[in-house]
Amino acid sequence: MLEDIVEYLLDRPLSGVSFRTLAEGLGVSTYTLVYHFGSKAGMVHDIVETASERQRVVLSAVDEETGDIDVHLANIRSSWQAAIDPRATKLLRLELEAALYESHDPAATITREMYNEWIRVGMVSLLKMGVPRAAAEEQVRLIVDIFYGLQFDLIITGEVGRASAAFDLSLQAYEQRLRRLIAQSVSA
Repeated sequence: MLEDIVEYLLDRPLSGVSFRTLAEGLGVSTYTLVYHFGSKAGMVHDIVETASERQRVVLSAVDEETGDIDVHLANIRSSWQAAIDPRATKLLRLELEAALYESHDPAATITREMYNEWIRVGMVSLLKMGVPRAAAEEQVRLIVDIFYGLQFDLIITGEVGRASAAFDLSLQAYEQRLRRLIAQSVSA
């Protein structure tokens, strides 16, 4: 049922979801939804978790990196390629909307945890490459924030070519900074 709900929401705003509208859209009773989720907050939690699941695949790949910068960059490129898929872009919109929804609910933590996981996994990866900790913290936060910003660009403009060009420039600059930091670390 959760997959059906996510599919239903791909072209609809999360903010307008109620048990009644969702039940009508899916052809089920509101009782079924209440029984399954308990509350709207419970339903939104499960929706956000399902929409964010695609990120876990990329996180897993980055988490398994062994310190090879080319593998790291390839994982980031792969993540972007996945993000520009039309269905994935709709999921990104749903994730972004959920993040904004969660920002008003201190008990809702999925998107914050996902963001923190990107930072943690990125830190581990850069440290394995030999990037000094302070520089790794700066570079990881920068690339994660750039990536989220580029996804926002993709969602609001729908301009895959322009967003991808900005992604390529960002990744090139990131690569140059990392290679410089690694070289400095080795020569120190």
